[in-house]
Amino acid sequence: MSFSLNLKDRGTEYISIDPSDCPGLPAEEKDSLEFLDLCYRTLCAVMFNHASSGHPGGSVSSGRIVESLIFNQMNYDISNPMDRTADIISYAAGHKALGLYAMWACRNEIVRQLDRGQLPEVRQQLRLEDLLGFRKNPITKTPLFLEFNAKPLDGHPTPQTPFVWLSTGPSGVGVAGSVGLALSLKDMHGENAPDVHVIEGEGGMTPGRVAEALACAASSGLDNLYFHVDWNQASIDSDFVTRVGDKAGEYVQWDPCEFLLVHGFNVIFVPDGFNFAQIRQAQNQDAGLEHRGQVLKDGLTSKRWKYGMEGARSHGAGHKFYSEEYLTALEPFEQKLGLTFPRFEGEKNPESIEKAYYESLMTIRKAFESKPALTQQLAAWVMSSKQRLAASPRELRSNAPELGKLYEDNAISPLERPESCTYEIGSAQTLRGSLANCLNHVNRLTNGAVLATAADLYGSTNISNIGAGFGSGFWHPTKNPESRLFSAGGITEDAMGGICSGIASMGYQMGVGSSYGAFIAPLNTICAKTHGIGQQTLRHRVPGEPNKTFVVVCGHTGVKTGEDGPTHAEPQALQVLQENFPGDVMITLTPWDPNELWPLTIESLLQRPAVLAPYVTRPSETIVDRKALGLAAAEKSITGVYKLLQANGAPDATVVYQGSDVAYAFITGVLPRLKEKGINLDVYYVSSAELFDRLDMQRRKEIYPSSSASSAMMISGFTVATTYRWTMSERGREYTLYPWKNGTFLGSGPGDVCLEQAGMHGEAQWDVIQHYISGK
Repeated sequence: MSFSLNLKDRGTEYISIDPSDCPGLPAEEKDSLEFLDLCYRTLCAVMFNHASSGHPGGSVSSGRIVESLIFNQMNYDISNPMDRTADIISYAAGHKALGLYAMWACRNEIVRQLDRGQLPEVRQQLRLEDLLGFRKNPITKTPLFLEFNAKPLDGHPTPQTPFVWLSTGPSGVGVAGSVGLALSLKDMHGENAPDVHVIEGEGGMTPGRVAEALACAASSGLDNLYFHVDWNQASIDSDFVTRVGDKAGEYVQWDPCEFLLVHGFNVIFVPDGFNFAQIRQAQNQDAGLEHRGQVLKDGLTSKRWKYGMEGARSHGAGHKFYSEEYLTALEPFEQKLGLTFPRFEGEKNPESIEKAYYESLMTIRKAFESKPALTQQLAAWVMSSKQRLAASPRELRSNAPELGKLYEDNAISPLERPESCTYEIGSAQTLRGSLANCLNHVNRLTNGAVLATAADLYGSTNISNIGAGFGSGFWHPTKNPESRLFSAGGITEDAMGGICSGIASMGYQMGVGSSYGAFIAPLNTICAKTHGIGQQTLRHRVPGEPNKTFVVVCGHTGVKTGEDGPTHAEPQALQVLQENFPGDVMITLTPWDPNELWPLTIESLLQRPAVLAPYVTRPSETIVDRKALGLAAAEKSITGVYKLLQANGAPDATVVYQGSDVAYAFITGVLPRLKEKGINLDVYYVSSAELFDRLDMQRRKEIYPSSSASSAMMISGFTVATTYRWTMSERGREYTLYPWKNGTFLGSGPGDVCLEQAGMHGEAQWDVIQHYISGK
């Protein structure tokens, strides 16, 4: 039995560059590129030597791919790294950060020597002097780091680096985020969208998150996405990662060509990834493809080429400090250019290492100065890139989304809800439906700036309602451009967050992803972290730049999803995200009443977190008459903690609630008995720990004083770890209720039955509150 792919039927093509039919480069161009690569790979060796840390292997093996892109292919303006109409190069392979920094510094130096007036302000550059900060902490106090105000360059890329839009490094997140960038730009610009060039290796293609993201790219028709694979067959522990022909791979049984073809990409194979002529022909080839689409430029390379240490050994390791092997790696540069790097002498301490490092960086500068003709050719290419971009401006498509309308003065208010987000007393509504209605209102206000997806749960989690009024079906740039729902490739929570992060990062749209909270909260934690890192580090070079928000909808949250059993109806999801991120990165929402979704969602969006994570349940709930029951208005929820029920005078006890399931059990099973028995309670509700934290300290003390915390017990639909902050006494914690208090996972069944099994239904709440008051 045999099997083959019919590429024509799939609308894809496979092309292999024929070395015998590949025209050579003009001598002056080849000489310039070879000179650049000599400087670049030598600089990579210098950086690792002085930091004694980094990933030198893939940095060198991918060098010629990147050099050809940024000097010969891409359209961008070196003077404006924040230009969102420029082509993007995205280092999904975040471990190649050493190479990214070295390449950017070489390019900056080349332009500086031609015309420093073409460079942006210093904080928007990456200079040779900034390499003093490679893998250094911001509080570094060595003399030259301070003198040159060097950038602390993280071990993996962040947007603190000019022209970088994403924080990458965790497995597969960079690919997912890059797909999001391409999708955002394609939606905003249509056929004139900027290109997104992804740099990755075959090892970086093995995470499942990558397959998910590429499924989204192909299904969404992203013909502005280019995947450049540095196929060197070496990872940290393997020197034969993928299958090649009849030889099995040690990690996977596909090769990158097969993998990308199956995922709907055109493939151009480069037999020699170090041959500039072959690389250029491949990078020029896509314009003539019959089926324009995603393109894999696949190059066979060798990790840490011409370094003296190749393959897996060079992934995260290099030569020892000023060893003979390191000095040997410098010899091609020194012999070719007649320049000599310093030799380290004396005591080895941070100051002396930094001094030797700086002198080595200045040797790289001298190399460019010593070859003015070659340097000028390279600089001219960079200027040509700027000229090409200016000659063909990339306008936004007509009727493009306008996310900025959300943030205009008086455009929207948490205290002024539209009719579509107001639910009458006695009517039935779901939290998930209420959230979707809120986001649909934002979508209409911003002309479609909310792009939403779900893990095959568009209707189930009500995500489809976010796109109501914008066309049905899934978004496609040519077949269905009006839709605001995109296909993330199926049941793909892992990549979904990264894609939504990439969509948000451009600042044009808000990405929204949804699934069961039990799954999406843990699976989106990594991309929530990288998105937060990206938003914070961007402000190092663009002070005052606000966060760009993406939304993680934790649907079908909690015990009331009991019919699906303990794998789905579990309380752990909140603990994963709540209070687990620094500063302004995360806001979680835990509403109990569908009428709370409008004020909470709008207040949160206007506060502009990097990530917003609403936890919404599945069942329909009856809208209660809060005023008649003596409960605080839904709008009070925007402070994050609020007094749901005010005691008449001194309270008999203080009880804190969090979770719609336990709150509704309180309303139906406890509140009527309080009035009947004359028991006087202060009842607080936690609607958002992070909104509460954003209040000033005095306001927090007024809302929830320490005296209340020290006397409170809690009834929570989530895990015990989420209760400790609100209950400060041993006794309060002893009486606190939460789903797993009995030490077992809950079984299946209707939500009310599962609440009873957990001992948190109305009757059980009433009993424990009475015991808490009586002290028995």
